[in-house]
Amino acid sequence: MWEKVHNSIIFVLHRKSKDKPMLKKTVALAALLFSISTTALLAQSGKQINPEASKTTYKFLDNISVDPVADEPSAPVKMVAVPSVKKELLLAAKASDGNVEAAGALQFKYSQLLDVEVETVKNANLFRVIEDWYGVKYLFGGETKRGIDCSALMQVFFTALYGITLPRTAKMQYDFSRRISRTELKEGDLLFFNTRGGVSHVGMYLQNNKFVHASVRGVAISDMFEPYYASRLIGTGRILEDGQPTAISILPKP
Repeated sequence: MWEKVHNSIIFVLHRKSKDKPMLKKTVALAALLFSISTTALLAQSGKQINPEASKTTYKFLDNISVDPVADEPSAPVKMVAVPSVKKELLLAAKASDGNVEAAGALQFKYSQLLDVEVETVKNANLFRVIEDWYGVKYLFGGETKRGIDCSALMQVFFTALYGITLPRTAKMQYDFSRRISRTELKEGDLLFFNTRGGVSHVGMYLQNNKFVHASVRGVAISDMFEPYYASRLIGTGRILEDGQPTAISILPKP
């Protein structure tokens, strides 16, 4: 019924407004307001509105058209603002999550090897480098993952971690470093041993009396107070002071 009344009124107004521009605009506004009120009344009365009819666009005046007001939803819709996130940021976040998991696994592994609390294994870069070489077999004079010796391993560590080029042999590294007391040892210091006469073996101190080195069992972590190493330890040296190289400007000659 309301649709018939609505269409009849529009038809009458259309005929009355021909050739009267001002009246055309008035009629257009009246038709729009009438459409809105009609739709609201239909909604309140509970009458089902024909979806196809609601899509109709009424064109009753030249160059003027009025679209009927869409039905209101049966339940309020909650609008949630979703921030736009670039794809590369999502990928970076995913990669970051993977790195966090990998770092956690390394912390756990090396806390076991060092016999310390997980929270004390903080230098992720150091343990990534150690992990990269861990288990590589010992080879006197070797410098690759096919086989490496103790002083070459120290060269790899100091270049990768600190950008410092150490001399090649254990004895040269002993001369290159500054002597310190065994009670002063901290991460990154060097331990020197006499395994076959003079300074013939070197390792890097980590913590809790543990050091990493290329042993006859391959790259591994040992305890400096194991009887074999405790009886052969002949010196400790420092290359870094507060994260910076010690004041040594000239490398010893080979």
